[in-house]
Amino acid sequence: MLGISPSALSHRVATLEHHLGVRLFNRTTRSVSLSQAGEQLLNRVRPALNEIDAAMEGVNQFRLTPSGRLRLNTTEAAARMILRPVVLEFLQRYPDMTVEIVADGRRVDIVAEGFDAGIRLAESVPLDMVAVPCSPPLRFLVVGSPAYFALREQPAEPEDLLRHRCIRSLLPSGATLHWQFEREGEKRLINVKGPLTLDNQPLMIDSALAGAGLTWVSEAAVVKYLATGALLSVLEQWSPRFPGLHLYYPGHRLVPAGLRMFIELIHEVMAASQHRHDGG
Repeated sequence: MLGISPSALSHRVATLEHHLGVRLFNRTTRSVSLSQAGEQLLNRVRPALNEIDAAMEGVNQFRLTPSGRLRLNTTEAAARMILRPVVLEFLQRYPDMTVEIVADGRRVDIVAEGFDAGIRLAESVPLDMVAVPCSPPLRFLVVGSPAYFALREQPAEPEDLLRHRCIRSLLPSGATLHWQFEREGEKRLINVKGPLTLDNQPLMIDSALAGAGLTWVSEAAVVKYLATGALLSVLEQWSPRFPGLHLYYPGHRLVPAGLRMFIELIHEVMAASQHRHDGG
């Protein structure tokens, strides 16, 4: 991350330990961890390092174009949605910026793990964060192939799914996602059954296309298959739209110039999308 070789970094740490006369790291053949002295030193200097970062970022505000790195934490599906309209356009406009996206799906403390911002569904954004909408309202649909439905009756109620082969979704926590439905304020939560469980939405869609069963995925991910008839959607009356993706970040600190420009681009893309929708 720092552009320093492991050997050079080890030499710097060894020099610091020699100068201080204490061991800062406990080393074994399998692991390296901070010693008690190392933890105490880090806790004392961390505020100063944060101040240095803030001072450097303060100078960055005066540049004509921002420079530096923007780190985002999100999910694979969310990253796919924002990659082309926002991230790639951002890199085109600001060539001195780099973007690092971690899309492992884990819900993390973005401040503690060194991210500038996170991107999640509105319902998953921590309450103490500033949130910026970065996608239109979303909808999840139950879809299956014509070949699958040729041998089975389409479900009319969410509970009918319990009689179908379903392709289930595995969450990063290891739990299985329950499918959620709502109609006129009435909510249903279904723990579907099926022989196949995946942690990747494209694989779930591929499996549904092959006739392996029904799956519950975002409408945006299957719109082209619905248009061609390769997939059919069911229970649409039980599939309302809900607030979409939001970018979120801590509001108690200086917003880095790169993140500020990224947010401005999000506003621009959202406004253009709304204009196209209204025009349509």
